[in-house]
Amino acid sequence: MPSTHTVEDETQEETFTRLDDFLCFVLYSAHRAVTNAYRPLLDEIGLTYPQYLVLVALYENGPSSVKGLGAKLHLDYGTLTPLLKRLETNGLVQRRRRADDERSVQVSLTEEGTALRRRARTLIPAMGAAMGLTTQEEDQIKMLLRRLTGNLTEGPGA
Repeated sequence: MPSTHTVEDETQEETFTRLDDFLCFVLYSAHRAVTNAYRPLLDEIGLTYPQYLVLVALYENGPSSVKGLGAKLHLDYGTLTPLLKRLETNGLVQRRRRADDERSVQVSLTEEGTALRRRARTLIPAMGAAMGLTTQEEDQIKMLLRRLTGNLTEGPGA
């Protein structure tokens, strides 16, 4: 029986199978590059990247519920709880059950956690320099990634 495979099929297959053509791979690679660039900077202040994000969310919003932090950071309870325990063990946050709702746990910064913010301020300009993007390029990437995230989490098919 003759093959129905055409040259056009081969061209599409070659294009499809190129790893660098997958948006998901380019995003994955960029994510790894960014977190790897953050690592030495965060090592200096004794934090992991996810711990840093928790602290930034608390700097931005003040005391927050575990549920609120999870929503803000797109983390489930099972991922967030160990992060909070480690930050609490390191004296950077405290967790307290709310008096008006014992089911809800409030997370707030300690004095040490608040003081760490001053040391962490150097990370933003250092990472900006490492990325080598203009402010306009950075804003454009953030806008597109927020849209992509929204489309995948809130849009059709989500």
